[in-house]
Amino acid sequence: MKNKLISKLNNKKSTIGIVGMGYVGLPLILRYAEVGYNVVGFDTDQSKVKKLKKGQSYIKTIPSKKIKKAMNNKFFVTTDFSKIKTCDAIIVCVPTPLNKNREPDMSFIINTLENLFKYLSKGQVLSLESTTYPGTTAEVILPFIKKKKFIVGRDFFLVYSPEREDPGNPIFSTEKIPKVISGYTKSCLKVAEALYNQIVIQTVPVSSTQTAELTKLLENIHRAVNIGLVNEMKIIADAMGIDIHEVINTASTKPFGFTPYYPGPGLGGHCVPIDPFYLVWKAREFDVQSRFIELAGEVNTSMPNWVVKKVSDALNKKNKSLSKSKILLLGVAYKKNVDDMRESPSIKLINLLTSNGAKVDYSDPFVPDIKNLRSTNLKLKSKTLSPNLIKKYDLILIATNHDVFNYKMIEKNSKMIIDTRGIYSKKSKKIFKA
Repeated sequence: MKNKLISKLNNKKSTIGIVGMGYVGLPLILRYAEVGYNVVGFDTDQSKVKKLKKGQSYIKTIPSKKIKKAMNNKFFVTTDFSKIKTCDAIIVCVPTPLNKNREPDMSFIINTLENLFKYLSKGQVLSLESTTYPGTTAEVILPFIKKKKFIVGRDFFLVYSPEREDPGNPIFSTEKIPKVISGYTKSCLKVAEALYNQIVIQTVPVSSTQTAELTKLLENIHRAVNIGLVNEMKIIADAMGIDIHEVINTASTKPFGFTPYYPGPGLGGHCVPIDPFYLVWKAREFDVQSRFIELAGEVNTSMPNWVVKKVSDALNKKNKSLSKSKILLLGVAYKKNVDDMRESPSIKLINLLTSNGAKVDYSDPFVPDIKNLRSTNLKLKSKTLSPNLIKKYDLILIATNHDVFNYKMIEKNSKMIIDTRGIYSKKSKKIFKA
C-alpha cells in the first residue's frame, strides 16, 4: 500500500483533503491546487465554505483571484466530512488554543478525529500540521487510528509536519518555506516526503514525530523569549530615558552574534503567545521546570498594563485623567499589514482603557469591525483616519504599525501620541514612547 500511495502522490493522481481552511489551511489548499492536485477543503464554518464557493477570500493577504484560479483547478470545498473517503491524504490544520488554566485545549483536534473516524480507510495518510506538545501524534492521534484496526506504517500512514506560515509575509510564501516532516514509522516518513516534496522548496525529514513537534515549539519559544527580553529592556531603557529602538538599531550593526527583536504593546498571534505554554505543561509531566519560558510569558503578558500606565502618565502631564479621556487606538490586528486579530494585545488594551473609564475608538483598515471583545460587550467599527477625526481625541495610541497609516498626518493633527512601535524617532513634547 505504501508504494501505491507514494506513486499516486508523486504523479499527482491523488486527492488531498485539508481540514481547516484558516490562515494555515487555505494557503496550503491553494498551493496543492496550483501544482495540479485535486483538493478538497473541509471546514465546519459554513460561511467560509460559501465564500470560497463564490471565489471570495476571507483573508486580506490572500486575493480572491487566487481562490477563483484554484476553483478552476479541481478545488472543492465542503462541510460534509463523508467526502474524506474520497481523499488519499488528509491534512489537519485546526487550532490548538489554551484553556482557561493555560493548558493545551485539544478539543479541536479530537473533534476533528471524531468527524473523520468512520470515513478513514486503508491506504490513506493522515498528517497533522497544528502546533502542539511533543507526544501528541503518538498519544492522541495514534489511538484513534488503532481503533480502526489499521496497522500504521503498513496499511495506514501517520505524519506530523508543523505549519510554518507567516501571514502577510510577501517574501516567504508556503512554497518557499522549508517544511519539517516526520512519520510515526519509516514508511510513514517516506509517504510524508511524497506528500510534501512537490509543494515546497525543501523538506526537512526528522527522526520522530516528537522531534518535529518540539522543533515547532522551539521556533516559537525562541521568538517569545527574545521578545520578552526586549520588552523588559524597553521598560529599563524607558526608566533611564533611553530610546530602546535606537539601541536595537545600533546593536544591529554588529554583523555577528546579535539578532534584532523589537518590543511592542504585548504579544499576539495564534502561535507565539500560546505555544510556549504547551511545552511548559508537558515538561511538568517529566518533573521539569521551564522557568525561563514562563518568565518571558509573564513579561509579555504584562506589557498591555504597562502601556496603559504610560497612557495615564502622559495624560496626567497634560492635566487630564484617563477616565473620560477620548482615545483613538491605531491597529487592532496582532501585527502590521494583516487582518489577524488572534491574541492581539490591542484587544486587552481596549478592555483595560475602557475599564478605567476612557472612551476608546479604533482605526484599522484591515479589521472593519470588532464584536464581543473578551469580558466586554463592546461592538466597535473602525474609524477612517482624517485630520479632523484625529483632532477630536485627547490621545492617539499606536498599537499596530500598519504601513497604510499616514504617520506624518497623524503627528501633525494629534494632541498627544503614545508610540508602542518606535514609529517616531525624533523627540517631541507630544510623543511619548511606550
